[in-house]
Amino acid sequence: MIYRGKAWKFGADVDTDAIIPARYLNTSDPAELAKHCMEDADPEFPAKVQPGDIIVAGKNFGCGSSREHAPIAIKAAGVSCVIAKSFARIFYRNAFNIGLPIFESPEAAEGIREGDEVAVDAGRGVIQNLTRGEEYRATPVPEFMQQIIAAGGLINYVARRVKSGK
Repeated sequence: MIYRGKAWKFGADVDTDAIIPARYLNTSDPAELAKHCMEDADPEFPAKVQPGDIIVAGKNFGCGSSREHAPIAIKAAGVSCVIAKSFARIFYRNAFNIGLPIFESPEAAEGIREGDEVAVDAGRGVIQNLTRGEEYRATPVPEFMQQIIAAGGLINYVARRVKSGK
């Protein structure tokens, strides 16, 4: 799978409350959560983000509480994937569970600037900064996890496997 979009840059230790503020957790509607995605980190983000755009961040992205609302809000906002130096472990798992592709690459997180056009080859673990003509490496997403993402998350993936008898 190839993801391509404009980069939105955030710093280190972006916690789940910055991704989706707790004041909006009275809903689990993805469209409603998307309206407030990243607004405490960048108040204009929800209005400016376009389908396919990519979040690029520093270390420990998604730290804080274990709320699944955070990756749901990002995905519902139209973000195709997140690249960071590192991810909080619970966010990492929640992202794959809901079908949001994420990639750890310290060099990409350093080299990509806000507004750069970025392409990510999930299977090969190659991140291209098309604006700057640079290429970075990330750990490739294993095939079975790519299938989870393609299915739209773990629940859909399991349902398909049960239905097919595999």
